[in-house]
Parts: sequence; C-alpha cells; structure tokens
Amino acid sequence: MTTSRLNRLQTIDAQTLKTLIEQQAVTLIDVREPAEYAGEHIPGATLVSLSKFDPHKVPQDEDTQVVLYCRSGNRSTIAAQKLFDAGFAKVTHLDGGIGAWKEAGYSTKINKSAPVSLIRQVQIVAGSLVLIGTLLGVFVSSWFLLLSSFVGAGLIFAGITDTCALRMLLAKLPYNQRSHV
Repeated sequence: MTTSRLNRLQTIDAQTLKTLIEQQAVTLIDVREPAEYAGEHIPGATLVSLSKFDPHKVPQDEDTQVVLYCRSGNRSTIAAQKLFDAGFAKVTHLDGGIGAWKEAGYSTKINKSAPVSLIRQVQIVAGSLVLIGTLLGVFVSSWFLLLSSFVGAGLIFAGITDTCALRMLLAKLPYNQRSHV
C-alpha cells in the first residue's frame, strides 16, 4: 500500500464497532471465504469474500461507515486496498478481526452444520501429507521425505506471512463455497 492510502485505512476496536452496530451506523463486510462465514460470523455482517472481491458490491453510504473484517486483519487490509482503488475515500477494518470481537465477549452467529473451518482443513491435509511422506520415506524410498519437508516449509511460510496457499486452494472446493448451509 502506498503511504497515503495506508493513512486512510483506519482501524477500529471491537467495542467501538459494537457501538456503531447498535447505532446502525456501519456497513460491516466479512471478507473471509464462504465456508468461514457460514461457520461463524458477526451478526449483521455481509459476506464479500476476498477471493471474489468486487468493490461494487460494497455500498457507499454517507451515513454509514464501511468496516471490513477477517480472521486476523491481513485479508481485510488487502480488501481495503481494492476499495481505495475503486474510489472509496475512507475504509476501516476491525483490529484483530473476528478473534478480537470474540475476545471482547461479543456474540457471533454460529452454524454447527457448516463445513469444517479452513484452518482445520489445512491442519488435516498438511498433517496427512507429512505422515504419508514420513511413512513412505521410511518404508519405500527416502525421497518421499521431501514431501514432508515441502509441507513443513509451506507451513513455516504460511506462519511468517499469514498467507496460506493450501487454505486458498481448499477455499475453492465446492463445499467451501456455500455461505449459507
């Protein structure tokens, strides 16, 4: 982000967001993926997932403040840049994402029949690949240990950058595209 655009991106804490929601002075946008939204979201939020983000789907209303949120703040910052590029003068995002909202003691809308969360899907797939690579490396060929190493390197990269290629891939699966289960 350029400095001038970064200066226009404002952060908001959970308490202030709660007040704005109660005053109906906010347009709350969840930029996570449909499966994440289906599993749990802040009541009143509208889903505009980052993978299919269209700034034209975000209403510009002089009377309400646009607030974006995701899990941690990384995706909402990227979405904010897209809004700035589309001509939005002011965009705000929830500091700490949905986790900060829950830590503040505010309720979320939970759907128990939603797909397993993307982070758990990543853990299951990555763990399975490491286990398979290790077992094949021990019993078939030591070359299969490269699979475990590759997955480990990917997890380290995901942890450092807060960008997970496996999560983005899993998000594209059909059962993760449903926002209302």
